Amino acid sequence: MLRVILLFGLISLFGDFIYEGARSIYGPFFNHLGVDPFVFGVIIGLGELLSYSLRILSGYVSDRMRSYWALTIAGYFLIIAIPLLGFAKSWMLASILLLIERIGKGLRTPARDTILSFVTKKVGRGLGFGIHEALDQFGAVLGPLTFSLLLIYGYETAFKSTFVPFLALIALLIYLRLKLPNPERVEVQSEHDPTLFRNYLVFVLLSGLGFVNFPLLAYHYSNFISPSTIPILYAFAMVVDAVFAPIIGKIYDAVKLKSLVLIPALTILSIFSFFNPLALIFFGMAMAMHETVMRAIVADYVGVSKRSIAYGIFNAFYGLSLFLSSSIVGFLYPNLMAIVFYVVIVEVLGGLYAYRIGSVKL
Repeated sequence: MLRVILLFGLISLFGDFIYEGARSIYGPFFNHLGVDPFVFGVIIGLGELLSYSLRILSGYVSDRMRSYWALTIAGYFLIIAIPLLGFAKSWMLASILLLIERIGKGLRTPARDTILSFVTKKVGRGLGFGIHEALDQFGAVLGPLTFSLLLIYGYETAFKSTFVPFLALIALLIYLRLKLPNPERVEVQSEHDPTLFRNYLVFVLLSGLGFVNFPLLAYHYSNFISPSTIPILYAFAMVVDAVFAPIIGKIYDAVKLKSLVLIPALTILSIFSFFNPLALIFFGMAMAMHETVMRAIVADYVGVSKRSIAYGIFNAFYGLSLFLSSSIVGFLYPNLMAIVFYVVIVEVLGGLYAYRIGSVKL
């Protein structure tokens, strides 16, 4: 099963190389196309809302039809929208392609995470998701760095160059599908705690409300930092994510829900990235928590038969919170102190709720 986790990590590496590389320059790219910061914040938030809310439907279909691979492959295929951005000449067309890529993310994520939840049980779900996240973020490092270099030749060349890793991703995905045609047979029994899951969704909403996506930070940086430097900053945050993910995954396997209190604390610290890019170290650590611990919890406390829909619901709540966060922060910008005040308030509430969940369960 470790081999399957590593192969999935390699697939995610190529995927993140493409769309995280692109996301690292969305801010300056859309600024270059002349979009208003509030409109840009709404576009980014809408993309996340579509991505996460669609996961309810894809999770439901995945559970009912056991179509884990079909949805995973279809979702990954829509990453083709990123290389097609090389042909976009207006912010409206670019926005449509951005949304298509996010829809693909929504289609594949519940099914992919369900497959991963099956194969990570033996190695420890925190560690398994942590290994996957580390490889995933290695791509998120290489992508922005590559885009930073390719920007010398312009946005068009940078986007079109991602056709190559896109083809490699699809080839690996088909190979893994042939090697593991029935992933649901790997796990038979698991704990199911619907009350805890409902309480967990409240925490997901609160914690996401204060999390600021990097494209908004990049938009801010583009006012005083060279566009070719911004992807390097994003790569730095992703290196932190990759290094921290297996560590926090192992910690989660040991202390379970008590680790949740770290998420609001790191999110509050990450907001200071608006003032100093070095604070992106906290942004990277918060990302590692979101992608490792928050996914592992769903696998640990939801049974096999309802796991894909659970991932869909979890992601819908998370996406709603990111949509609201992006829209609110875009509206408050450039009043940075108002943004800090808003983030601190919602994350303190999230921290209190995390403490409650951990204390009751453990």
